[in-house]
Amino acid sequence: MDEARARDVLAAADVLPGPARDARLLALGENAVFAAGDLVVKVGRDAELLDRARRELEVAVWLAEAGVPAVRAADPKARLVEGHPVTVWHRLSDSVRPAEPRDLAELLRLVHALPSPSFELPPRELLGGVERWLRLAGDAIDPADAAYLRERRDGFAAAAAALTPHLPPGPIHGDALPRNVHVGPDGPVLVDLETFSADLREHDLVVMALSRDRYAFPARAYDSFTEAYGWDVREWDGCGVLRGARETASCAWVAQHAPSNPEALVEFERRVGSLRDGDETVRWFPF
Repeated sequence: MDEARARDVLAAADVLPGPARDARLLALGENAVFAAGDLVVKVGRDAELLDRARRELEVAVWLAEAGVPAVRAADPKARLVEGHPVTVWHRLSDSVRPAEPRDLAELLRLVHALPSPSFELPPRELLGGVERWLRLAGDAIDPADAAYLRERRDGFAAAAAALTPHLPPGPIHGDALPRNVHVGPDGPVLVDLETFSADLREHDLVVMALSRDRYAFPARAYDSFTEAYGWDVREWDGCGVLRGARETASCAWVAQHAPSNPEALVEFERRVGSLRDGDETVRWFPF
């Protein structure tokens, strides 16, 4: 889905006070995210994401009731418009500063203290999107690389299922990075709630450990995260398994953009090459 298609869907949804052409595109990935006035609208890539969009809205209502600072839904129902899920949100105030690792850690502590909600949260299907992303990549990537990632997926899925957690399992954010925290005048809030799950709490912590190791996230900043949270997941003997699973998923996620973006293909090949070589020192670049 490109921007033009997303704007067509936005116009057909008729959820904005003004013309869709005037909305500002904030992001284009699994969702196209548009802002206009005091609203933000997310347009999903395809109908397969409808259930996830519905659950994200349920999560937003639940977090609001629990008093956890997070983005709030402007409409509690997801719409399917021309084969694309559409959700409407209250726009956040402008940020007053970039989110810091400590902000994320403090929000995760709130989430990790919550009991399960009244509705069902799925397990963290970290590897569940691999097949779809590889399918979208198609002939743009080497078939041998796709086969290699499928094999890794299956191996890490089995290994993850056998882990003994250090923390009590329960609700998690699922994509716990500072970019998913917005710091406004009233303080930090969680955004991008679509990966909320019920699973090992360690999933949320491995994300930052991988950022330190693969994305050149500063060691001092990582230390501030673990200090604020109160524990370093790298001390857990299951860390390498969840890290390997996330690396596999992150590599496949980039692959889906390869057909239309040469830079995505370069990054995909960097990532899959480092996995094949077992070289954990190769830096990956955010995409």
